[in-house]
This record gives sequence, C-alpha cells and structure tokens, in this order.
Amino acid sequence: MNKKRKDFNVKKSLWIISVIAIACGACAREGAINLAAETSFIEKRLQGTLVNIPDSTLHIPRSIQKDGKSWRYVSYQDWTSGFWSGELWYAYELSGQPKWKEQAAHFTQELRPLAYEPVIDHDLGFQIFNSFGNAYRLTGVDSYRQVVLAAADSLATLFNPKVGTILSWPRAVPNMEWPQHNTIIDNMINLELLFWASKNGGADSLYHIAVSHAKKTMENHFRDDYTSYHVVVYDKANGKRRKQVTHQGFADISMWARGQSWAIYGYTMVYRETKDPVFLDFAQKVTDVYLDRLPEDLVPYWDFDDPNIPNTPRDASAAAVVASALFELCQYVPAEKGAVYRKKAELMLTSLARHYHTADGNTAILGQVTGHYPNGSEINTSINYGDYYYMEALLRYKNLRK
Repeated sequence: MNKKRKDFNVKKSLWIISVIAIACGACAREGAINLAAETSFIEKRLQGTLVNIPDSTLHIPRSIQKDGKSWRYVSYQDWTSGFWSGELWYAYELSGQPKWKEQAAHFTQELRPLAYEPVIDHDLGFQIFNSFGNAYRLTGVDSYRQVVLAAADSLATLFNPKVGTILSWPRAVPNMEWPQHNTIIDNMINLELLFWASKNGGADSLYHIAVSHAKKTMENHFRDDYTSYHVVVYDKANGKRRKQVTHQGFADISMWARGQSWAIYGYTMVYRETKDPVFLDFAQKVTDVYLDRLPEDLVPYWDFDDPNIPNTPRDASAAAVVASALFELCQYVPAEKGAVYRKKAELMLTSLARHYHTADGNTAILGQVTGHYPNGSEINTSINYGDYYYMEALLRYKNLRK
C-alpha cells in the first residue's frame, strides 16, 4: 500500500470514528437526564409542600385539588400514606442532605400503628414497605425492620389458601360480589413486603404466599395478548374464578395504563426474588405489549383503549412506574433487549422531566396523573405515588450509571 493511500485510509477511519462518536453523543443527549437539576427541582417542591402541612390528623399530602395548588391531605390509614414518607427517604438518598432524613423519620413513625392494627386491605406494602422498608435500608435501625416484619404477618392474614391469593379489599366494593374473594393487579407490588420479610427474619411461609399469589394472578388476570384486567373475583370457598373486570379502566376489555404498569413492575420484582425464568418471560410479555402501544412521548393515556384518544387525560404515574421497572428489568434480559429497555426508560424519564413537571404554585413533582377516571376522582392532577415512582426511577438510573 502506498503512503498516500495509507494516509487516506487512516483519515477515513478517523472520520468514521468521529461520526459514530457524534451519533452516540446525540443518542445520549436524547435520553440524558440532568440528575443535579432534577434533584434540585424535587427538593424545592418537597420543601414547598412541607412548609404548608397543617397541624391536624389529616396532614399527609396525597393529591393536588382542582385549584391546581392546594394539597388534599389524608390520615396515616389512607392507602397512599406511605408514598409521602417514601419520597422523603428518596430525597435523602438523592441529595445526601440530613434534613430529608429527619423529615422522613418523622412521617414514617406516624405509620407505625398500621403494622399492629387489624388489617383493612392489601395496601400495607405501599404503606409500610415504602416508609419503614426504605428507612431500614438507608439507616439499618432494627426497630424499622421489626415494623416491616409485623406488617408482613398482618398482610399474610388476608391470604386464602383455597384461592391461592391475598384478598385485596376485605369489604364491599361495587361489582365485587362481596363477600367473595377479590384480587386486584395492584397487589402484585405488595408481594415485595412478603418476599423481603421472609429473608429478614420472617417466616418461610411468607415467601410461599407471595409465589402462590404471583402464579395465580398470572393464570387468571391476563388476556391472550398479555394485557391485564384490574380485578379478578374468585369463589372464596372453592377458589374458582367467577369474573374478570377492569374496575378503574375504560372497560373490562381495555388496557388500563396503571394496571399494566403494576404488572410490569410486579413480575420484574417477582423474578428478582425467585429467579424463576417463568416470571422473567412473563415480565417481558406484559412489558412488550405496553411499549408497543405507547404514544410518541412514551407517557400513556390513562387507558390505552379510551375511544377519545388523543382528547383524554394522560397518566404520568404509569410512566414513572414503568420507567422504574425497566431500569431493573433491563439487567435481567439478554444484552440487546436490555439495551432497548434501558433506552426506553431513559426516554420516559426525559419526557416526564421536560413535559410533565408541575407548574409554579403546585408543590407536587409530576402533573397529568389520573387516579380513578370512571369515579371522576383525581383526574389530570398530581398524586403522591406518581412522584414516588418518578424519584425511584431517577435513583435507579443514577445507580445504573455508576
């Protein structure tokens, strides 16, 4: 090879390398999250919420009211009560600032009675694991662990061995054929409380209850295309399935966005705890049908089958839940698919940060969250679980980058 041709090939190679580098940089910027800016934004929002919390029994911020500024406050018994203290623990983890640890500990202790009172529904996982579970993880204080163990034992009392699942709503709810046994897809998240407890001083039976619930839900909660029903009602005496409904979705046959997000997050977590490849395969199936139907900005409408799309509310909370789940799921699947999942999660976070932050005057973090559309409640607003899972997704992204 003559010198001119050799020099040409070297220059060509360098040019190709530079083009690839530029392209990769553009891809990185497209999905890049400014963690410092997001952390600063979150801290300002949380501080704005703290200074306005009333001195009353109802002082846990749940959702922003119709005026777009004022919080609706609830007691420690509300199913969302653990998300607020969980946000404060995550703020401590994101920022390293001791003031968030102090506030988190204060609001966490208020939830302690839940672990020892008669259990009223399946939401102990949301309430206790998000508060006391994060508290123990970040501090190692054993009294926090003891509360989590007590809550797991309480949750286990709702398990019906004839059905194979935990009873979600032990009370009359419309269309649930009470006193038959109902199980909702949300309950998949609360299995983490049982798995964790079984490894940290609780009974082995807690693990088996969680696995039974996951398997039974996998068999009965999903359509042939892997979209999820919201609720399955079972005969409490013989365990047979009576009906499948989508209580908070558009219709029984529709894919309610947050319900599908619970399935994605739940089965990813169950695989982590069991290492059973059946659950990993299923986690991918419920994920892929969700990703395939997302709008361009990767934040779903409240129900994928609402005929009024695009003139219907979004649910940014579902996007936050799925982004968090994908940062975990991407580590369990083959590298090529894992890269796709991770990229989707990064783009979801970017979309939420750019287009779904709350406006000034609203001290929540994410807007455009939809709670119970058919009931006409908490529509196109801010709800604490959307903020909680957004912060969790940011933390998982941060840890993956390390």
